[in-house]
Amino acid sequence: MSPVLGCVADDHTGGSDVAAALRRAGLRTVLRFGVPGPDAVLPDCDAVVVALKTRALPADEAVAQSVRARRWLAAQGVQRLYVKYCSTFDSTDEGNIGPVVDALAGGEVTVICPATPEHGRTTYLGHLFVGGVLLSESSMRHHPLTPMTDSDLVRVLGRQTPHPVGLLPLDVVRGASIREHLDALVAKGIRHVVVDATEEADLLAVARATAHLPVVTGGAGLAGAIARTTAFSRPDEGTRLPAGPAVVLAGSCSAATLDQLDHALARFPAHRLDPVATPDPEELARTAFRWLDEHFGDGPVVLYASARPEQREAARAAMGARTSEILERTLGRLAGRAVALGARRVVVAGGETSGAVTTALGVEQVLVGEEADRGVPWCVTTGNDPVALLLKSGNFGRPDLLVRAAQDSR
Repeated sequence: MSPVLGCVADDHTGGSDVAAALRRAGLRTVLRFGVPGPDAVLPDCDAVVVALKTRALPADEAVAQSVRARRWLAAQGVQRLYVKYCSTFDSTDEGNIGPVVDALAGGEVTVICPATPEHGRTTYLGHLFVGGVLLSESSMRHHPLTPMTDSDLVRVLGRQTPHPVGLLPLDVVRGASIREHLDALVAKGIRHVVVDATEEADLLAVARATAHLPVVTGGAGLAGAIARTTAFSRPDEGTRLPAGPAVVLAGSCSAATLDQLDHALARFPAHRLDPVATPDPEELARTAFRWLDEHFGDGPVVLYASARPEQREAARAAMGARTSEILERTLGRLAGRAVALGARRVVVAGGETSGAVTTALGVEQVLVGEEADRGVPWCVTTGNDPVALLLKSGNFGRPDLLVRAAQDSR
């Protein structure tokens, strides 16, 4: 039987997040990294997530990859598509949310619903809030790649697409006329409908009212609600994690990751990739590889490039505009070295870092297992020598997540 739902996510931790929501709702879920090739084999599953790295790409490249991913999903028999982006709507005025949704919706109306209340992301009157604070006043205002300085999603999306953008306000979401309101917006020529939601019940109402739409978009919250309103519900069979040493790799500079790193650094040997101390990229890598070779095998180890704002500015001044790219690529290479040394649990913090790690390891497909924290599932590679991956979005997880994940001995 074909999967009931296919999802295209714009980064790897976003893919992991939405895959966790689908599995939690009872769907057997497979997560793939990158655009699958024509010979890619999909195991029996209820949902499949294709996680790309398109969030910060030029819009035309993001669209091309997303369209190829949708074509592959269609070839697997998937009839309904979910377009997943970050619950903080990470994007620029050029995209890539608008251009990708335009391409994948194919001229049909769709909803825009990043709200994920369990993580403090809510939408009211079209404005996105993070933990009760307007998006434009949150730490996302200073994101190094996609600074979010406008909380009005109707306005933000309106700068990314030539098509009209409308609003489904909260009073309608909580009334009995969601479908009627949607139809009225369509009659006016609206193509994209930003949806208010502040509670899980709002997402369930939206999921039921949009069941007729072939393409729906949003964060992991709405995806989970859609999964809960399907006829599928399977018992959690658990996931056996391979035994072996753990390595933690962190590139995210979010406040949550920095706090989690503080806990990990107090427990495990660690090495920081510091461009100020070592501005030459090759020497930076050689130093990190030597450290890893010397310290691996005596327990979990941590390799990180995460830094506070003043440290990031100093790093860019020392290494140049490609600092982030160099650090992510180096962390990916270090992950490969750690696995070659015997690591069987790879814990990664940050979307870009996760993409670099899965690329370096050549991981194309994983089975989604149980969550270490909400929205942060263990994923196990397929094959004869499996590796467990924990791909953590920068802002996700409790303060001790990295410590618990690295010490997990199942």
